[in-house]
Amino acid sequence: MNEDFHLYLDSADLSELKTCLPHPVVHGVTTNPTLLKRAGIGRGELPRLLQRCIELGARQVQAQVYSEDADGMLEDARELLSHFEPGQLVVKIPATRQGLAAGAQLIAQGVQVTWTAVYAPEQAHFAAQLGAAYAAPYLGRLEDSGIDGLALIAQMQALVAQRPSSGTRLLVASIRSREAYLSLLKLGVGAITIPPRLFSELLDHPATLAAERGFLADARDLP
Repeated sequence: MNEDFHLYLDSADLSELKTCLPHPVVHGVTTNPTLLKRAGIGRGELPRLLQRCIELGARQVQAQVYSEDADGMLEDARELLSHFEPGQLVVKIPATRQGLAAGAQLIAQGVQVTWTAVYAPEQAHFAAQLGAAYAAPYLGRLEDSGIDGLALIAQMQALVAQRPSSGTRLLVASIRSREAYLSLLKLGVGAITIPPRLFSELLDHPATLAAERGFLADARDLP
């Protein structure tokens, strides 16, 4: 697998995730408090959920802090990290003023950070400047607000690409269609996170499955 691109699954529903994992094209799993609430997962259950994802083949998992001030974010991060081996967990932090401060401290300690809820090019620039693992804009939500999401993400990608030594990838979320996914690949983004329902649309092409059925039928008839 090309390690220059990371595909994540965006879900906190283990039954959904099991329909996709394990699979070598998947790098990991992303979560956030909204996904946890939707799946009925409490804070105390999150570490075990993410450990199960790792057991199912995810190379990295991402979990978000719950606090709004930097000190609280750091405390949340330390608690989350205590359940994982180094490098397994990426800490997600909203790209607020407090979030940038907290994330910079974590990065200085060797922790991988995703700044999330990135809505402006300068936020992606700051993420790369500070050495984030990922900066996460929301394509669907940008478009819902009347913005040309792909054009804005292209600006972000250009800014991130100016600092290749940072290793920062755009991790584009809120993906609703195969067409959106392919458009992001054309932009050269470094990572995408998709809902599990989209996984089968990307991997299980009807024509390929039909061809396979024909090959298998013919294989059975071979002498």
